[in-house]
Amino acid sequence: MGGAMYYLSRGLPELGLGRLGKVLGIMFAILCVGGSFAGGNSFQVKMSLGAVAQTLPFLAAPEVAGAADYRWIYGLLMSIVTGMVIIGGIRRIASAAEKIVPAMCGIYVLAALVILIKNIGQIPAALELILNDAFTGTAVSGGLVGVLVVGFQRAAFSNEAGVGSAAIAHAAAKTDYPVREGMVAMLGPFIDTVVICTMTALVIVITGAWDPGQNPEFASLIESKNGAALTSVAMDTQIPGFRYVLSVAVVLFAFSTMISWSYYGERCWAFLFGDSASMSYRIIFLIFTFLGSIVSATNVLDFGDLMIFGMAIPNIIGVVLLSGKVRKDLDKYWQKLKNGELEVAEQKSFADFGD
Repeated sequence: MGGAMYYLSRGLPELGLGRLGKVLGIMFAILCVGGSFAGGNSFQVKMSLGAVAQTLPFLAAPEVAGAADYRWIYGLLMSIVTGMVIIGGIRRIASAAEKIVPAMCGIYVLAALVILIKNIGQIPAALELILNDAFTGTAVSGGLVGVLVVGFQRAAFSNEAGVGSAAIAHAAAKTDYPVREGMVAMLGPFIDTVVICTMTALVIVITGAWDPGQNPEFASLIESKNGAALTSVAMDTQIPGFRYVLSVAVVLFAFSTMISWSYYGERCWAFLFGDSASMSYRIIFLIFTFLGSIVSATNVLDFGDLMIFGMAIPNIIGVVLLSGKVRKDLDKYWQKLKNGELEVAEQKSFADFGD
């Protein structure tokens, strides 16, 4: 058990701020539970459904009012599979996802690289377009502050840096030195946002999928903020048939994210109500899994943004107030490392393993 709700409620009292620590800990836990239901659950179902609907059109939202709507089938299937893990304890599914997701991530990055290499001459123009629109043109005309807020929302949603959610998972790691686990955690935002999200953005810009004037058929995806589906069609224009592969990848990404967030939310729920209340949380979580397939993506995204962005407030307050203690731990760690006091894994060559 660990995370922001614990270091806020137990760490701040060491600074004589016990009441503030308790309030911030409870505030964080409540917001994290809300974020787990929306951004970490319903939104994942909605986005993955959008990508799957590109290959299985019968799962798309009906274009005519009163027409048959089969989106609930996807929501029901995701609820059953997720429930088998978080309620049924069938860890084989989660274990399989742990093996498959990195492979799918590798395939995704490789495909993005292929597209970027094919269009390498357009990359400078794409970067220029992104930078120009960030500081001039539509960004400024639409309100620079508003655009910055949206940027913060998307960044926080993407890598959770500053939000405090990932600390719940890292707190469960077995390590003799918490500083070492903190360094591992720092890799996440870099790989997620600096590498993968930048590649995705370049692919969408280079293919013209971002511009409804250039590609009117993508206008509905942009308007509904269905990023996964937009990425799918953008990549499919460059690698025909890749949308089928991406559909599988997106479902696996969504599933693994939902399992992670169910853990985050359950730990916060247990912090608020005790371990005995965990089952009630899991049931509510699965209800939101199903709802994710039938509610508006925009509504889910807005609620998820509110919760996840809100988590950053108590977390960053705690980070600032406790930064002095963290710095002392970091200095001690570096000193031990320099003095050779830390246990280092023995390096071996292939010759050491014989035949």
